[in-house]
Amino acid sequence: MIVLPRYNWLRLLFVWHGSVLPRILSRLIFVFCLSLVSVFANHWWASLHTESSLNVYIFTLLGVSLAIFLGFRNSASYDRFWEARKLWGVLLIIARSLTGKLSAVAPDQPDARAMINGVCAIAYALKGQLRQDDVSGHLQRLLPAEQYTALQGARSQASLILGWLHRLNSNLLRSGAINAEQWQAIDRNLDSLSEATGGCERIRNTPIPFTYRVLLNRTVTIYCMLLPLGLVTSIGWLTPIIAVFIAYTYLALDVLGDELEEPFGKEGNDLPLSALCYGIEASVRDMLHQPMPVTAPEQVGIYLH
Repeated sequence: MIVLPRYNWLRLLFVWHGSVLPRILSRLIFVFCLSLVSVFANHWWASLHTESSLNVYIFTLLGVSLAIFLGFRNSASYDRFWEARKLWGVLLIIARSLTGKLSAVAPDQPDARAMINGVCAIAYALKGQLRQDDVSGHLQRLLPAEQYTALQGARSQASLILGWLHRLNSNLLRSGAINAEQWQAIDRNLDSLSEATGGCERIRNTPIPFTYRVLLNRTVTIYCMLLPLGLVTSIGWLTPIIAVFIAYTYLALDVLGDELEEPFGKEGNDLPLSALCYGIEASVRDMLHQPMPVTAPEQVGIYLH
């Protein structure tokens, strides 16, 4: 995730790092070169093919339709991003809720302490599953040796940890450490935890249809390449400036939709899962009056992962 101060409007005009401009710069340069060629060749083409010249009205109609399609696509992408952020917020809320309940009703029970560590382990395991990251160090320090060994080679480590937490909750009930009402309250939190992890897996495993992405990419690219031919008959030497500006708008929206579509990646606009995992465990440790055993994720430049 990009972490920057709130610049004023003038400073924002010149922001380079954190914008999508580096990803589309080569295409903007190509549009600029096409615009120059269109300006120099305009009189020659108009003299030979008077009836075949494009005009700006055609691109106005196409531009409105294209903007609507890009708006729908970016709305769908942002919905995925925002839902993913809400699900990770649910993980934080559940971690706090379970920590408060278990530390209140069974403060001296080893199974209760193991459950609290297990909730933190689920966050790290989910991060590893969503990003294909190595989180073995965190799991090894948070889980008992036999449980950590049971996770080796598992496709969904978070699900296995969740099943283990259900067994620990049942052990607390059978041992008399908690009553049936307390067991049920904790069980509801575990069910909500399962829904949150399942929601993240759904977002990760169900991307926006590839055909829709290809269609928009082709349409935006072709539109931007043909745009100078339509503008040159109306604005002449201003074509390179105006064509590049319009192309920047459409290409940037297309690229931004790509980034937001996958909120669990490592691009600039993706969620900082490492920082979120650290925040969940830090919140739990604060409630238990314990120090954090690991350091906070470092910010690399303007990016927080």
